Amino acid sequence: AATGARFVLAVLRLAGAALLSPGSCSFEDSACGYQWDYAHLPWTLHGEGHYISVDTSYEGEKAVLSSPDLYSEEWSCVRLIYQIATTLEPSPDPTRLNLYLRQEGESFDRLLWSAKEPSDSWLIASLDLMNSTKKYKLVLEGEMGQDKSSSIAVFEIKITPGYCIECDFEENHLCGFTNRWNPNVNWFVGGGNIRNSQSILSKDHTLNTALGHYMYVDSVYVKHFQEVAQLISPRTTAPMSGCLSFYYQLKRENSIVFTVYLRDMSGFYEEIWKTDTAPSADWALAEVDFNAPYPMEVIFEVAFNSAKGGYVALDDIAFSPVYCSNQTGTPFNPAIAGCNFEEDLCNFYQDHKDGPGWSRVKVKRNVYRAGDHTTGFGYYLLANTKFTSQPKYIGRLYGPTLPGNLQFCLRFYYALYGFFKMSGTLAVYIFEENHVVQEKIWSVLDSPKGVWTQAEISFKKPMPCKVVFVSWCKSFWDCGLVALDDVSLSLGSCQAADLLPHSPGECTFEKDECVFTQKKRGRGSWHRRRGPTPTSYTGPKGDHTTGVGYYMYVEASDMVYGQRAYLVSRSLRGIPGKQCLTFFYHMYGAGTGLLSVYLKKEGNDEEIPLWRRTGEQSISWLRALIEYESDRNYQIIFEAIRGVSMRSDTAIDDVLFQAGPCLEAEEIQFSSGYPDSLNEIEY
Repeated sequence: AATGARFVLAVLRLAGAALLSPGSCSFEDSACGYQWDYAHLPWTLHGEGHYISVDTSYEGEKAVLSSPDLYSEEWSCVRLIYQIATTLEPSPDPTRLNLYLRQEGESFDRLLWSAKEPSDSWLIASLDLMNSTKKYKLVLEGEMGQDKSSSIAVFEIKITPGYCIECDFEENHLCGFTNRWNPNVNWFVGGGNIRNSQSILSKDHTLNTALGHYMYVDSVYVKHFQEVAQLISPRTTAPMSGCLSFYYQLKRENSIVFTVYLRDMSGFYEEIWKTDTAPSADWALAEVDFNAPYPMEVIFEVAFNSAKGGYVALDDIAFSPVYCSNQTGTPFNPAIAGCNFEEDLCNFYQDHKDGPGWSRVKVKRNVYRAGDHTTGFGYYLLANTKFTSQPKYIGRLYGPTLPGNLQFCLRFYYALYGFFKMSGTLAVYIFEENHVVQEKIWSVLDSPKGVWTQAEISFKKPMPCKVVFVSWCKSFWDCGLVALDDVSLSLGSCQAADLLPHSPGECTFEKDECVFTQKKRGRGSWHRRRGPTPTSYTGPKGDHTTGVGYYMYVEASDMVYGQRAYLVSRSLRGIPGKQCLTFFYHMYGAGTGLLSVYLKKEGNDEEIPLWRRTGEQSISWLRALIEYESDRNYQIIFEAIRGVSMRSDTAIDDVLFQAGPCLEAEEIQFSSGYPDSLNEIEY
C-alpha cells in the first residue's frame, strides 16, 4: 500500500506555528481544529513530517477534512501545499484532491479548486476568497479513484489577508509564483545573505536589509539574441480590478526590455506595462491599472539582447481594488448584453429600414409547437413570420455596444422550423463601430428541427463592437421560421467558462446523475439519455440544457400502467428559511401519467407532497418552481407514475437548488389529485 514514506518530507514551511491565523495549519503536532468525517476514510497525522495524509491501504471512496468555523470580512488568500502520489498507469478515474467552500445558510458546498496531477514533490495552489459576512468552513475532499495504490498528503494550509497575486518573496514558497525555466536566463531568489551570482543587491525592498529577499534575473548567461525570462503569478480565481504595483531595479548596460503581461486561459497575452524610465540604482515604484474579470496570470518578462545586458530585480508586488489613477472605473457588466425577451427586447434593437424583421411572440401550451426556452410559457423572438416571408427578406437584430479588448463568450438558443435547407438561415456578425465592416463569426450548419439548441461563440475585438443576429431567406422555398431566445454574454472565453466549477446545487445531467440515485422498487426506473426517446409521439426530442445533451426520463414501454419510478436525492443540508427548487419537466404523449415531487425530512418517514402534474402537458420543456423549508437534513424525491399507454415518457432536466425564496411564480396553478382512472397499484 502507498504510505507516507513516499512523500517528500523536506517540505518547505510556510510560517512558524505560533503565527498561524484561524484556518491555517502546518500539521506539526495537531490538526488545528480540522476534523475528519468518520463516515469516510481516516486521515493520518504525521507530526514528524508535518503533514496529514490518506491512502488506498483502507477500502473506501473518499476522505473528508473540514476546518473550524471561519470568518473573512476582508479579501483573503488560501494557499494549500499538497502532493498526490500514484502508480504510473494513468487511470480513467484518477485520485484527486478537491477544496470546497461550505457557507452558512447554503445546502451545497461550492467547489473552489480540484487537482489530479501526481507529482514527485509538493505543489502549491493559491485561491482567492472574496470577502463575505457569512461564516464558512473549508472542506478538503480526497477522492481515491480507481488507482491501485495512491496517496494524498496535505502539508500546509495557510489563510492570509490580501490577494494571491501579492508577494514580498520572503517565504520560500514564493506565494506560488513560478519561473518558466529557460536554459540560459531565469528568475532567481536574491538576498537573504546567500552568495548570489553577479547581480547581488545590497538590500531588498520589503525589509530594506541584506536579509530580505527579492526576485532577480541577470544577463550573464545570455547566449542568444532576445533571450527571455518569465516569472508567472498564480492564476486569479475571482474577478478583480484595481491597481497592481511593484518595486523594481534595473541596471541596463545594453538593450534590456522589462514588460508586464496579462495572460488568460486561452493563452492570449495583453501587455499592460513596459519600462520607459532610465535605469535606477534604487528601487522604483511601478503602478498599472489591472483588470481581471476572468482567470488571468500576471507575467513579468525580461528580454536581453546580449550577455552584457545588465539585470532586473523585483519585489513587493501588491494589489489595491482602487484603480491607480484613483478613478473609480466601473467594470463592464455583461448582463446588459443578454435578454430572455420576457418583458421586451432589453438592449437589443432593429434597424427600421430592414422592415419588421424579428417579432416577439408567445405560444400557448400545446402539443404541436414548442414554447420558449426560458420557461416554456414565455416569449421568444421569431424571424420570417407570415408577415415578412417574402423572398430576399432579411432581419437584423443589433445588440448594445461592447467595449474593445475584452474576451467574451456569447451564448444563445435557436430553433428552426420548416426549412428545406438549414445552412445559413441564421448567422451572427460582429459589427465594429469604426469600420462599416461586418465579420461573420457563426452560422447555422444543421440542427434538429424544432429543438432549442444552444450555440456558444468566443470572440475578442480590439475596438468597441456590436453583436448582430441576421436571419434571411433567399428564395420563397428557403423561407422557414427562425426562433431565438435566452441570449447571454459572459466575460472570458466559453472554453475557460466551461472549465470553471458550476454553481453548487445545479444538475444538468451532462456528466452523471449528480446528487440523485434510483430507489428501485420493481421494474420502474429513471434513465439518463440524450436525443429523442425510443417511442414516437412521446418524450422530448432533445434535452433542455443544450438541445444535444442529457436528461433523465422514465421509459413507459418498460413499465406497466400505474407503476412508479423514484429518483431520490442524497441527504441535503437543512438550513433556516425558504429555499427554491427549479427544474424543467417534459410531459408529452397521449398516455402520460403523473409526475410528483416530495420532501422527506431526516428522522421522519412522511413524504410531504410539494408539487404534482397529471397527464399530457406540452411538447415543450416547462419550468417548475417549488418553494419549501427544512431546517433539518432532507431528501427531494421525484416520482413518476406510468400512464395508460406507452406514450407516457416523462422527463426532467436542469435541476437547481437555491437558498432563499423563489423570485418568480410558476405559470400553472397546482393541479390537485390523481385522475380517477389511476388507482393506487404498487408493483
